[in-house]
Amino acid sequence: MSKTEGVDPTIAPGEVAARRDDDDLFVLDVRNEDDYDEWHVEGSYNLPIYDQLLEGDVSELEASLEEFPDDEEIAIVCVAGVTSATAAAVLRDHGYDARSMADGMNGWGRVHVTDDVDSVAGVTQIVRPGTGCISYLVADSDEAVVVDPSMYVEQYRRVADQQGVELVGVVDTHAHADHVSGGRPLADELDIPYYLHDADGGELEGYTSIEDGDTIAVGDRDLEVLHTPGHTPGSVSLRVGDGLLSGDTLFIRSVGRPDLEGTDEADVREGARELFESLDRLADLPDELVVLPGHFSDESIRPLATTLGDLEATNDLFGMDDRDAFVQTIVDGLSDEPANYNRIKAINWGEEPLTDDAAELELGPNNCAAN
Repeated sequence: MSKTEGVDPTIAPGEVAARRDDDDLFVLDVRNEDDYDEWHVEGSYNLPIYDQLLEGDVSELEASLEEFPDDEEIAIVCVAGVTSATAAAVLRDHGYDARSMADGMNGWGRVHVTDDVDSVAGVTQIVRPGTGCISYLVADSDEAVVVDPSMYVEQYRRVADQQGVELVGVVDTHAHADHVSGGRPLADELDIPYYLHDADGGELEGYTSIEDGDTIAVGDRDLEVLHTPGHTPGSVSLRVGDGLLSGDTLFIRSVGRPDLEGTDEADVREGARELFESLDRLADLPDELVVLPGHFSDESIRPLATTLGDLEATNDLFGMDDRDAFVQTIVDGLSDEPANYNRIKAINWGEEPLTDDAAELELGPNNCAAN
């Protein structure tokens, strides 16, 4: 009999996220190697036996028992939590404290984790560790605005309820290509304004247009709109107090890619030139301004924040002063586009309806950085 008999056979993806620094949790991914290489829980261990498990063959798993710690909890990951459940049962029969991560990587993509940004008053960072996407709640007095929300709008209502604030607006810093925006659904549900730059409005109706120099009020403070095109024609950054919500214009390690509006090289180069000018404008802001980006590549920094001055010294693309060299570096360094980005863009632009299969479109690695 297993010494773990009677334990809950599953572990929630949110618990795995909350314990991602826990040395007593070993995350074992049983998906095939290609799937693991494309997208996985950071720090997990891959044993590519997915196909064998589907056929009911657990021999390779049993032959690999010595690879797993017997003094730690084990969370087993697959695509949707089915084959991992089989593997967890086998490990429990061998005395391991093993559980299957519920809903697998599908569930991992839905996890949201919140961090207060102590360096910028009233700002809460909401991170999706499974996708690299970051959104924000900006609060003052008893009001708050959500910036770049995911389609899981209940997450933002929950955070607002916890803080005792009323949501009075939703902002998208640009028309996203990597994830389905919850901006319009959340705004419609609460009957509050949805803010977006006209250049990224597509065929949308009913949004509140913002442009350079506008302000969005929340409590007794304002979010100042800076038009920073390049990643998209309508990309904006938002200055709030000592912080800069930089959207997909400026990241900690990189900058936004300019090729998701048109893949023709001439269009990409024009987007890169616009991006260079936008970054040059941001570089003129005070060095002590805290940058809060829309994506992460290194989630070990929590909350994900640093100053403009630090970025000028450490982010090679942000620090470039030669526009032609910048454009060429962007063109040469572009990675694969985000999965299903054309359909995601079409939904966010109002060209396609938001349907039940939208969640599946955005699963996978985030590829919104230039390199």
